Amino acid sequence: MVVPESSISPESVRQVITQFLQERLQPKLDKLKEGEDDKREKLLEAHQPERWIYNAASRVGQIQQVTHAIKFTHPDARGTSLNAPGNPQAGDLLVGTHTLDEAAPDIVGNAAALDVYKFLKLEVGGKSLLDLALEGDSALQAAFSDNAEQAKSWMEAFTGLIEPKGELASHRLAKQLYWPLGKGEYHLLAPLFPTSLVHRVVSGIRVDRFSEEAKAARKAYWDREPHPHGFCEYPDLAIQNFGGTKPQNISQLNSERYGENYLLAALPPTWYSTPVRTPLNTESVFDHVFERRKRVRILLRTLGDFLKGVQDINNIRIRETRADLVGHLRDEALLFAAELHELKPGWTVDEKCRLNAAEQCWLDPGRAAQDEAFATLCARGDWKEEVCRRFANWLNATLTSTRTPMGKDEAHEWQSVMEKEMKLMRMEVDFDE
Repeated sequence: MVVPESSISPESVRQVITQFLQERLQPKLDKLKEGEDDKREKLLEAHQPERWIYNAASRVGQIQQVTHAIKFTHPDARGTSLNAPGNPQAGDLLVGTHTLDEAAPDIVGNAAALDVYKFLKLEVGGKSLLDLALEGDSALQAAFSDNAEQAKSWMEAFTGLIEPKGELASHRLAKQLYWPLGKGEYHLLAPLFPTSLVHRVVSGIRVDRFSEEAKAARKAYWDREPHPHGFCEYPDLAIQNFGGTKPQNISQLNSERYGENYLLAALPPTWYSTPVRTPLNTESVFDHVFERRKRVRILLRTLGDFLKGVQDINNIRIRETRADLVGHLRDEALLFAAELHELKPGWTVDEKCRLNAAEQCWLDPGRAAQDEAFATLCARGDWKEEVCRRFANWLNATLTSTRTPMGKDEAHEWQSVMEKEMKLMRMEVDFDE
């Protein structure tokens, strides 16, 4: 085997290895009692670099680096786990291991040999010892031992970490699926748990749920305070546990996840909405019913606070923000009307309905099919102007205060915004008809 020239020095590798072994040795020495000299000598000898590396190379076969593991199906399943980057032919529209920029490697096998993996994860010059072993790095070989053949055999043993153990095989405790191909033929599939992909998903969800940034954004939301960014929620999230009290017996990443896997709700969302109530005993929906809607209250408060804060300032950003907020209120009015359209046509005939004629035409258009006089009234079309005027007057009166007077002179810019939004509202009302 031709050993490529290395860009790092054997001394730098030895320094990293020595520090790693010292960090493992010292806690064990600290636990020894006075007079246990024999145990001390054995520990010191076992943690000599060449002696420890020899032992690690003999134990590396007990573990395997994988991206897909079988033990998540059943802890006693003894079949094959795989180290695979996924299938790039699946394409970007399907999420899988192939969509990860870098798949976090997992380790399965004897949990007592995980110290070997920690050793191989040590980095020198931006590369792990495992990467250097796979490259046949000359500096790693020289750092392992002065005996070149011995060092090569250890490096080859460590590279076996990513290879399947034994022949490819499933197990009676593993999942198997018969996939029909037609004409009585089928594929027998043995799905494996994508632990590397799951680790990326779980890590992202944990950041969204428990990071300090997410907590701050969530607190600002409940305190009704501004915040530079939002937060993510995962409704109906289920937690699946692997390994019980010993998650490390399943895999290394499973231990880092505390044995937890998140299951997202794989079902259509359930729409919860308040039953639409008939607006009776009121002359205008804008005066009472409409302004009680949660979204409308929030928009009114936001718009009112904004106007108070910029009453002496006028620039394009302020004008655009103001128009945007009024546009949202207009949209809420149209949504409100659409909800009332779902009621049984003719509800405005009720003697308790005191709505003005314009709002009756707007909110109960289905009545025209059964009431000729009402159909004639609707066909005239002047009710549209009346509805828009009532909306504008209501909004003007609602926002008027000592700090935000809405008189003709003081609110010239405001009136121009209202006129534009009312024009758009008239277009929407015409379309709905």
